[in-house]
Amino acid sequence: MTKLTHSFSLSLVAAGLLASTAVNAQSVAIINATVHTSTEQGILQGASIIMDEGKIIAINPATVEADTIIDAKGQIVTAGFIGSMNQLGLVEVGAVAGSRDAGDDKAGIDFDPSLAFNAHSSLIPYARKGGITRDVITPHGGESIFAGLASVVDLSGEFDSVKQTQVALVVNLGEKSKGSRAMSLKNLIDKLAAHQQKASKKDKKDDAVPSTEDKVLDKVLAGEMPLLVTASRAADIIELIKVKQQFSLNLVIAGAQDAVVVKEQLAQANVPVIVSSMESLPGSFDSLHASLDNAGKLEKAGVKVLLSIAGDASHNVYQLRFDAGNAVSYGMTQAGALKAITANVADVFGINAGSVAVGKAADLVMWNDDPFDFTSHVTKMFINGEEVSTEARQDKLRKRYTTDSDMPRAYTK
Repeated sequence: MTKLTHSFSLSLVAAGLLASTAVNAQSVAIINATVHTSTEQGILQGASIIMDEGKIIAINPATVEADTIIDAKGQIVTAGFIGSMNQLGLVEVGAVAGSRDAGDDKAGIDFDPSLAFNAHSSLIPYARKGGITRDVITPHGGESIFAGLASVVDLSGEFDSVKQTQVALVVNLGEKSKGSRAMSLKNLIDKLAAHQQKASKKDKKDDAVPSTEDKVLDKVLAGEMPLLVTASRAADIIELIKVKQQFSLNLVIAGAQDAVVVKEQLAQANVPVIVSSMESLPGSFDSLHASLDNAGKLEKAGVKVLLSIAGDASHNVYQLRFDAGNAVSYGMTQAGALKAITANVADVFGINAGSVAVGKAADLVMWNDDPFDFTSHVTKMFINGEEVSTEARQDKLRKRYTTDSDMPRAYTK
């Protein structure tokens, strides 16, 4: 067989495999559902959703046609929740250094920890149990104020789970154990100003290949990439708003325990904040206004709010829905809390998910009851239109130690 004939044969095989994949692709419809859309449509009763090729292709069509039809029988369907500000898939056991990949002493603007993302982490199925279908993973950086680049992953458990890279540049500001916060802020301003000046002087004929750092700063200064800054004190937030205005940045502030003090300024400057609804006590002099009702107050002031988990978020992102419920109990609207873990996150980080709408990724979760209630649970979950399991390590352990087995028991009476 000649090389040409061999190549042609391989092409036919590849084409056959692609055709087989297309034939095997299954469309799925959910009918008779109570759909919380996280859009202006609000809640749809007795609704139908059709998914195909990883996307939502129809809502309430005149005729429902699909390979698989699931009767929700009135159950609640939401968009999959989106976690943020954590190292899910970048850490397995916090106390084991070899399983931590979210930071490095030499990390800087071009540090991309998604290269180390582990789609088979045991933490991912556990997060799915909480309705999480996507996540914004962030680096914690190193010696520089520039921690690195955030990425978006789905929780399918597949090796191609990293869906978007460079969705934000993460910067750590605020209190310092050594030195002054003023120097950190000065370093940020100087870096932005120096790159802005460098870009303005660059010869259009210059064919030098720009570095990753240069590309990132170009996008940040063009407003195409969010500058995600961790800061808590109200005075620091005011200074960051000035920096946003000076450089026309797409600024997002995380932590923001004191944001409630300057909520009007944040709303006017159109700066989203990522907060925890469970922080009720000051953790430092930077967070004197931490309170359970902050999320509700920020929402009422017109600030775009995203909810995240405080503390060990990578291991506890499962409880994001409970934190959202807590925000509702302390003044946030039900719809606002749902958007704070779906549509708002998608909007800030440019993710084509987070709402039940035609064209969005078919990340859908079916619940037996209110997803913010402790007694509810996921009955079905779809990521990119494919049904995924919510069985986690904890379920396997429970089954292991509560059912008869040929394997020896770990505990005896």
